[in-house]
Amino acid sequence: MKKLNIAIVGIGHIGSRHAKHASKLGNLAAVCDIKHDRVKAFAEQYTCKSYFSLDELLAGEKFLDLIAICTPNGLHAEHSIKALKAGCNVLCEKPMAIKVRDCERMIHMAEETNRRLFIVKQNRFNPPVQAVKKVIEEGRLGRILNAQVNCFWNRNFEYYTKSDWRGKLLLDGGTLFTQYSHFIDLLYWFVGDVEKVRVFTENYIHKNVVEFEDTGVVALKFASGAVGTINFTINSFGRNMEGSITLFGEKGTVKIGGQYLNLLEYQSIEGYEIKGLEPGNPPNVYGKIIGSMSNHEKVYENVIDVLTRGGSIATDLLDGLKTVQIIEKIYKAAEKGYEQ
Repeated sequence: MKKLNIAIVGIGHIGSRHAKHASKLGNLAAVCDIKHDRVKAFAEQYTCKSYFSLDELLAGEKFLDLIAICTPNGLHAEHSIKALKAGCNVLCEKPMAIKVRDCERMIHMAEETNRRLFIVKQNRFNPPVQAVKKVIEEGRLGRILNAQVNCFWNRNFEYYTKSDWRGKLLLDGGTLFTQYSHFIDLLYWFVGDVEKVRVFTENYIHKNVVEFEDTGVVALKFASGAVGTINFTINSFGRNMEGSITLFGEKGTVKIGGQYLNLLEYQSIEGYEIKGLEPGNPPNVYGKIIGSMSNHEKVYENVIDVLTRGGSIATDLLDGLKTVQIIEKIYKAAEKGYEQ
């Protein structure tokens, strides 16, 4: 079977992860970034073409099957729409965008051009996450009553000052977009849509380097009637402490934890026990910074299955939009100081 011709736009930390899997599972035809030295180094490493703008890439590559958008959050919509309009399928890194209206524009362009748009949600492939989703779908937890998310990570000043986009409101969007959108996605995947939120946020120690919050507490009311909380911070001293989701149901309680949703920490389910979980992949490591679980090869396997064999997409576009919608609702409530 012919390998897909793939190009990557944006080859920073996460783009390098894409390059590894794109070259292994497909044909990495080109890389693109505004930083010339970085592009040239990647092109040499993977023996592919190099470009310094998306327009240049689209003009020079006429036989691409997929473009991976790994640019800053605030550019995802612009770059995805441009690639779709040029007739390419697109794999867009999380978050889908940082505004709901931009997500809607992306979806409309995919429909208009009859091209596939995929959103990276690699934490859905974590073994404990998949196991908990299965018990929810089988009804083993009963009605979900309460959901608790704890996100206690460390992002030091250097993480922001060495970047030309992190911490900038228009390109980053906020802590919930860059650090914790995977947690919001899984909350939606497990419990459903959010109806109301109440929010408190503060920027305690990142005032000089970050244009938004470094800490927040969110109370949620889901459309199902369940309630929940999100307690998040990037001020965990020295290193990441915890990334967890706890679900309380009528017939069971489960907690997925560890630093990056990699462990089933607790389970008490009526007449059932989750057993035999695989260890899963290690996290993404960016120097001193630890990120989410590294499942990008599973994302690429799904994309290739969909495009070459008509397989089922792992994350539909509504899920990508809903994550952004929930985060936007939280930030609007924090800004205006009342329930959204």
